Amino acid sequence: MPLLRRGKPDETPPPVETTAALAGELRHPDPERRWSAARRLGDRPGAAEHLAAALTRETEPRVVEAIFTSLARRGGEESAPHLFPLLRSDDAALRNGAIEALQTMPAALAGHIEELLHDLDSDVRIFAVELTRKMPAAPAPVALCRLLDRETHPNVCAAADDVLAEIGSRDAIPHLQRCRDRFATQPFLPFAIATAIETLSRAAH
Repeated sequence: MPLLRRGKPDETPPPVETTAALAGELRHPDPERRWSAARRLGDRPGAAEHLAAALTRETEPRVVEAIFTSLARRGGEESAPHLFPLLRSDDAALRNGAIEALQTMPAALAGHIEELLHDLDSDVRIFAVELTRKMPAAPAPVALCRLLDRETHPNVCAAADDVLAEIGSRDAIPHLQRCRDRFATQPFLPFAIATAIETLSRAAH
């Protein structure tokens, strides 16, 4: 009597999970299930919309971190439009998560930085200044110099001054000088700008 070969249970391939099914898992009451779904969605094209929507209701920090990690993995073209609005969030964790994720997307930043630096909200402009640290070297200082020539909020200028001292060149010095003159009565900004000018002058030699 011939022997029948039995297939092993683990030879059956696991069911294929669709993006929609994983997105549904982001609403599961078990945070471990939500965390696992958030991680796996990082490999799924078109998942950024589902991940961003989950951020508006997620309360578990570990899951929030996994969502931002997956948004960063999806890349700027898909994820950045969902991250920029979070710069206005009242939730510091969401703002910081968005900033960290956007810093991994220099090309997307370069295409939107001028819009962010013109935002009516001074806090958003400050966040945008911080984001320029991760932009390609050429456009970032130019954008910050243009900002200094028009900016009316001293805290935004202070942020731009700090970044230019790190990534700028001697070309930024005239813009910094004009800004220093406009804010001559401020208690801290002229000194900070003078320090940046000295730093950039030394770097040029």
